[in-house]
Amino acid sequence: MLKPKARFEKITDITTKFLKENNIKAVILDVDNTLINLDKEPLENIENWVEELKKEKIKICIASNSIKKKKVGKVAEMLNVPYIYFSTKPLKRGLKKAVNILQEKEENIAEIGDQLFTDVIGANRMKMFSILTTPISGEKTKLGAIKRKIEKIFLEKQKKN
Repeated sequence: MLKPKARFEKITDITTKFLKENNIKAVILDVDNTLINLDKEPLENIENWVEELKKEKIKICIASNSIKKKKVGKVAEMLNVPYIYFSTKPLKRGLKKAVNILQEKEENIAEIGDQLFTDVIGANRMKMFSILTTPISGEKTKLGAIKRKIEKIFLEKQKKN
């Protein structure tokens, strides 16, 4: 449940070739620390990356746990993609909404995000292709820093196995 199917440094390192080789026809994207940093600045080249996916007919939807509709909506508008905010990952509710928007089978959808305990677990629970990226920036809260330390322990164990 905690093991991503793939890991990348940043989302823009994921190629359309890689997605197609894994039979991915649609992607669900996380926002915070995946598409934008914690200062709300977009990742370099993210717009070009999204356009490349669209050119290759790979469908896109944002699913963010953020309760800030305006922030998530602004990112979705910038990328011209549908979105769900307060998606409650790793629960299935928000991801099911995204599947409904994308109109693809779960096994043909990749969920891409920076968090093991929300993005990866949520994707794996839904039988999607889970892709973990390295967070764009460091955490700003003590709770976030603690969570990242715990994630790091799990990820290091996975490397050894």
